[in-house]
Order: sequence, then C-alpha cells, then structure tokens
Amino acid sequence: MSLDLQLSGKTAIVTGGSAGIGLATAKALYAEGVNVVIAARNQEKLEKAVADIQSLETSGAKVISVSADLTQAESIDQVVSTTLAQFGQIDILINNAGSARAGSFLELSDDAFLDAWNLKLLGYIRLVRAVVPHQKNRRDGRIVNIIGGAGRTPRPSFLPGGTTNAALLNFTRGISKELAQHNIRINAISPGLTGTERAERLAEQNAQIRGVSVEEIKAESLKAIPLGKIVKPEEIAALALFLVSDLASSITGAEVLVDGGNTPGV
Repeated sequence: MSLDLQLSGKTAIVTGGSAGIGLATAKALYAEGVNVVIAARNQEKLEKAVADIQSLETSGAKVISVSADLTQAESIDQVVSTTLAQFGQIDILINNAGSARAGSFLELSDDAFLDAWNLKLLGYIRLVRAVVPHQKNRRDGRIVNIIGGAGRTPRPSFLPGGTTNAALLNFTRGISKELAQHNIRINAISPGLTGTERAERLAEQNAQIRGVSVEEIKAESLKAIPLGKIVKPEEIAALALFLVSDLASSITGAEVLVDGGNTPGV
C-alpha cells in the first residue's frame, strides 16, 4: 500500500531549521503541504533556508522564518506568537535546536554544561510548555524531540551533550502520559553519527582533544557503525514525518534510535 501521511494544511514549528536535520525536516514537511515556521539564530542562514524550501514543489504550503535565540524565554514566546499570528494553529513541534562542545571533562568549564542545558534542555522544555496549551485546546498535537545517542551511551569527551540528552529522554517519557490525556503525542528520535555541519565540528573538536587528524576520528567513528555508513539528515526527516502522522497514532513516549546499529545494550 502507499503511505498517505495526511499532513497537508497543518502547521509546524521546526527549531534549528536553517541547516542539517532541521532543514531536512522542514523541507519534508513543506513537501507534504505543511506550513512551516523555521527558527534559528543566524538570519542569513534562515533566509537561505527559506529560499531553499520555497524552491520545492508543494500544494500551497507556506514557509516563514523567525530569528530567535532559544536560550531566551522571550524568543520562544516570539516563535509561538508569530506562528499563531500567521497560521492560527500549531499542530506539530520539531525540537531540534541545540549543540554542545566536546572536550576533556577536567578542561571543561561550567559554561560548557550551562550552555548546552540552556539551549537544548531548557529550550525544548520551554517550547513544549509554550505550545501545549494551544494543542490542548484543539485536542490534537504531535511533538518530536531530536535528541541523540549520547543520552543512552555516555561518551567521556561529550558530557555536556550526553547529560542534556539523558535529561531530555527522561523529560520526553515523563511528560508523555500527561499529554496523552489531551491527544498530544510526544516522541524522541536519537540519531547517531549524521552528515551535518554539527557533526563536522564535533569531529574537529575530538581530533583536537586526542591530538589526531579529523580523518582518523571520522574513520574510527565509521568503523564502529555495524551498517558502515553515517545517517543522512533526510532519514531522520522521514522518520519525523511518520511520527507526526496519524500512521503513528498509537506511539507516544517512545525513543527511536537511528544509528546504524551502533548503540550497545538493550
């Protein structure tokens, strides 16, 4: 059978939507006829992303951007209010904005942890808190948190990101039961090594920590993946579309690992 996602006419917020997984997801939603609001810090990248998305064929959907620093509560309010003013509803939230520095634990300052927690952990939590009242009123909502494998498999050189991701897994599972009462589903996708600018920066940071070349870090990471390939942003986007569609209407509080079989354990 062919998959009919039935997403046309809905409205989505995608944070970190100017590049990588966020941009791939925004494109995929737009191609399905979803009105998309992308939020990120860099205005120049946002404008380029909007032009990129608008170049796709679609059935009447619109895309707008909001320049926002998601470490700031007022920026989150701006993203939500702009979406409601433009489209009148928020059906879908894709939480994707966030990054963390790699580094040796003893060389990382408090700021390395606080920056990751403020942007990704609190940013996701605040956006859920801001969006849910509107979804409750309509008794329908779909939320996907893009988290990451380090939340399940800690890495000593990535503790700011790992602690953030572990907390977000706890939050996603913990809030899912409360939201389910209002027909709001929230799920997590945890990508492994993915072909993004963010992954390139992490490879460079890890190479510097260990005193080896970036190529060595990349080769080592690839060797650890049973399927022998890095994840494409479009693969994460496809899964996100499935999770926000009615085809996944009985899935909530779940985490889906997309890492080529790299995560150990059960």
